[in-house]
Amino acid sequence: MRRSIALLTIAAAAMFLGFAVYAPVAMAEDGIRVIVPNSSIEHPEDIGVRAHTNYVFVIPDKVEIGPNGAPLGENPLSLSCIYHLVKQTKGCPKTSTVLPTGGTKAIALVDAFDNPDAATDITTFAAAYGYGTPNFTKVKVGSPVANQDWALEESLDIEYAFGMAPNAQIYLVEANSNSNSDLFAAEDKATALVQAAGGGEISNSWGEGEYSGENSNDSHFKGSGVVYFASSGDTGGEVGYPSASPYVVSAGGTTIVRKSNGYFEEETGWGTTKGAEGAGGGPSTVESRPSYQNVIKSIVGSHRGTPDISAEASPYSYVVIYSQYGCGGWCGVGGTSVSSPTLAGIINAAGEFKTSTKAELTQAYNEYNNATKYPKFFTNVTAGSNGYACAKGWTYCTGIGSPKTLKGK
Repeated sequence: MRRSIALLTIAAAAMFLGFAVYAPVAMAEDGIRVIVPNSSIEHPEDIGVRAHTNYVFVIPDKVEIGPNGAPLGENPLSLSCIYHLVKQTKGCPKTSTVLPTGGTKAIALVDAFDNPDAATDITTFAAAYGYGTPNFTKVKVGSPVANQDWALEESLDIEYAFGMAPNAQIYLVEANSNSNSDLFAAEDKATALVQAAGGGEISNSWGEGEYSGENSNDSHFKGSGVVYFASSGDTGGEVGYPSASPYVVSAGGTTIVRKSNGYFEEETGWGTTKGAEGAGGGPSTVESRPSYQNVIKSIVGSHRGTPDISAEASPYSYVVIYSQYGCGGWCGVGGTSVSSPTLAGIINAAGEFKTSTKAELTQAYNEYNNATKYPKFFTNVTAGSNGYACAKGWTYCTGIGSPKTLKGK
């Protein structure tokens, strides 16, 4: 998608800023510096080139280090507690220790260019949080060259899919470049890998604005036995592709709000104003309403509405990753690049393995339309805004809402 963030410790920040070239720096609240890597910006003149979510928050002296040597931030264990995927720990603190233990078959993460340290990144991440050795394979489609910005994205993707479903086979499928043709070739390769493993999920944390004829590319997201995910984007209330495809689960973004004692308080929509920093969402200008969204036709009309489901994505409630090539070690990231692999991992761990994305979303929207099942299986996010207000029921802010338990997924 358009942007993601890394929030660095002092040492990592010095290393990161020393060898990366970035777009102009903007100032955020509390002295936070926001840095936007060029490869994360969607340039209108670059037709057919996809951007990923990667914008950087550098906080030189405010990052507390946890007992595992990683910066204190949201992580797979704290998110698993918040989403009721594991036995509950009081307050679901960032120091939660109950590991997710699910996952089977395969999850593929599709990205562009190469992360030369991907295997050691995910192994280091897993060890720090108490997991066993990941079942991880990197697959190159073509001869992708190393790219620091995309390496950060790739570390995030593989670590949060693995973190939610540690027993799944994790594939990182690297496209030769971030062109449409190369990314779609990687998507097709990922589909073949997941199908060969007996089924599973594919996550895509990249995209661009909608364009005429985008639906001609929907065929890349129709593999039998595969459920596809795509980040909804990091510009509030705007719609991108492939998130708008009716053949992907559009992954929106939320903010984790904590009390002064560090305990989880609530989840809100991420963002404030349409067109500013925040989770993507809204009515597609190209794709028609799919049948599974008939239950919300009074909201979306004849258009495909996004997102479908949301999860943690805000830079202010950042998640921790390890990316040696991307940020020099431990750093924190945000953006809907977080929610897509997280949701793919949760759906994998649920173990139902639908025959298609349509089947997955048909179940989700049927549960949304069921007054008994909806509050059991999802959290209706009613606070916050991404330019569209979060409210009771389905919204362009967070869609159905965020997951609650592994049931009904």
